[in-house]
Amino acid sequence: MTSKISIDLGTANTVFVDSESGVILDEPSVVAFHIKDGRKKLFAVGEDAKLMLGKTPESIQACRPLSDGVIADFDAAQEMIGAFFRKALNRFMLRKPIVYVCVPYGATPVEKRAIKHSVEAAGARKVGLVEEPMAAALGAGLPVLDPRGAMVVDIGGGTTEVAVLSLGGIVTARSVRIGGDHFDEAISNFIKKNYNLNVGVSSCEKLKHEIGTAIFPADGKGRSATVRGRDAFNGLPKEQVVTEQDVAEALHPLIEQIWTAVMSLLDQTPPDLASDIHEYGLMLTGGGAGLRGIDKALSDLTGVPATVAENPKYCVAFGTQIAMNLGKRMEHAIQRDP
Repeated sequence: MTSKISIDLGTANTVFVDSESGVILDEPSVVAFHIKDGRKKLFAVGEDAKLMLGKTPESIQACRPLSDGVIADFDAAQEMIGAFFRKALNRFMLRKPIVYVCVPYGATPVEKRAIKHSVEAAGARKVGLVEEPMAAALGAGLPVLDPRGAMVVDIGGGTTEVAVLSLGGIVTARSVRIGGDHFDEAISNFIKKNYNLNVGVSSCEKLKHEIGTAIFPADGKGRSATVRGRDAFNGLPKEQVVTEQDVAEALHPLIEQIWTAVMSLLDQTPPDLASDIHEYGLMLTGGGAGLRGIDKALSDLTGVPATVAENPKYCVAFGTQIAMNLGKRMEHAIQRDP
């Protein structure tokens, strides 16, 4: 029996879902190479490679081959995807699996072909492409096949995709370059500006998970955590206490940009579908939807109820699998030859 694998090839994380076993791989989209005599050899991938970011000697190069949801470095992406296949799919290698991959809304044919060819080169027998907003909506359990408007806000690592869906198709959609990676950068920039401390992005990501919030604390401070970095003035190691208020201030401009994208899309939505969305609300998916209070922040800004999906990080991967399993009912939403 041929196995069916769905892949969420994200800027921050890559997730493999098997039709029988569920999530079989969830690792950072990072690859590291050892460079000797001008030649690059695969050194590490996933979690092991992520630990090397910002800490490598000249002989090792660690990179993220995807940027804003699309492949920026084809060769590195192909090596990474191939390594993930070997890591997760050894038991399938006797018979190549059928693979469906999500792609960002608005990706060009060149970008889609790059994703398709990378997955084929890694070991897939057949490859289908599903647009990310559709996959996210399916994975969140939205009734996308019904004659009813549904809006999904998928906050990934590199982009946020906002879409209105009805009758199995995307009515209108928009992608903005705001995501979890930008949250980390915003926190880093805030700390540098306000505390004269240079902090690595990985430290800011950890801080985001510890005390990250999209809403301002009632007491003007909230919880706190300590970060360590390099003093911007004297270059010496230094530590600094950062509060929830600090993080909320750092992230507020980005939350407002997501709000602007939502309002812009609602303005382009047919009245009957907009009425449905005002009644049923926004569905938030993606790893960025795990930011505490982001549903309340967007609800307050838009005046539309917002709900975080169950398991938001895996909505796209599971939704891609659902699209595969729906067969002919979703065939119109699958691209095989971009």
